[in-house]
Amino acid sequence: MRLLLLGCTGLVGRELVPQLLAAGHTLTVVSRQQRQMAGVTCLQADPARQESWAAGSALQQALEQSEGVVNLAGEPIAEKRWTPSHLEVLRRSRIDTTKHLVAAINASPTPPQVLVSASAVGFYGTSETASFSEDSPAGADVLGKLCAQWEASAQEVNPSTRLVITRIGIVLAADGGALGKMLPIFRAGFGGPIGSGQQWMSWIARTDLCGLIAAALTDSSLQGTYNATAPNPVSMREFCSELGRALRRPSLLPVPGAVLKLLLGDGAEVVLQGQQVLPQKLQAQQFPFQAPQLDQALALSLKG
Repeated sequence: MRLLLLGCTGLVGRELVPQLLAAGHTLTVVSRQQRQMAGVTCLQADPARQESWAAGSALQQALEQSEGVVNLAGEPIAEKRWTPSHLEVLRRSRIDTTKHLVAAINASPTPPQVLVSASAVGFYGTSETASFSEDSPAGADVLGKLCAQWEASAQEVNPSTRLVITRIGIVLAADGGALGKMLPIFRAGFGGPIGSGQQWMSWIARTDLCGLIAAALTDSSLQGTYNATAPNPVSMREFCSELGRALRRPSLLPVPGAVLKLLLGDGAEVVLQGQQVLPQKLQAQQFPFQAPQLDQALALSLKG
């Protein structure tokens, strides 16, 4: 397929792009920065700006030629304090990008066959006791509202374009994300649970997320909203214990929640509070997880 990729230059894209190339797809990758990637057409544009999608623009022309679109665009959630200006950046990078993309698809005389659009498990809000499936309602907190608006923007796409929304959990890979940040600390012997340790971590191996996105592009039985999480979420304490075991390092030193709040403000809540999210629809459709258990996912991540 000819594919247009938004937000695919970071943690997920580093594995997704080579996988899609190996499958024989032709890729155009959109980035706000000028890039060069082997075997890929790179297009510099800001998809959150409406003028980037103007008739005759390079981005609009690339969309016209695409049979499938992957939209993973969005600034990282838990890396900065949630000031009003940063919340606007989080909103704009997700909702405005998706809104303009969908409007361009709906106006296209040759719309893509499929749109795979990201969301996040933050959709459900946080809880130490509840379990969430795809049918659970959106949370009333900041992330719940953000994800609900993000998904609503994607759902405006014309029915002629098959829509797959992935509510993505914590993506496990050694070269970035939560695991990438924890590895140096744990390897130095200073690792341990963050906050109470009771909060849920609904995770997915990057390999499985990329496999899901690749399948969603070509498998017409995949349609609607899916929890992109492994079937075995764990508590923060369990996660740290398993990571310490995998690295053969101690994992006993807790990180006080107050320290994280000092660094990240409201953004710390992403780490200090979690949710138990289960991939019921993927399991019902017998999606072939390569790493359904945490020890498998850590072994897969650390192998690279």
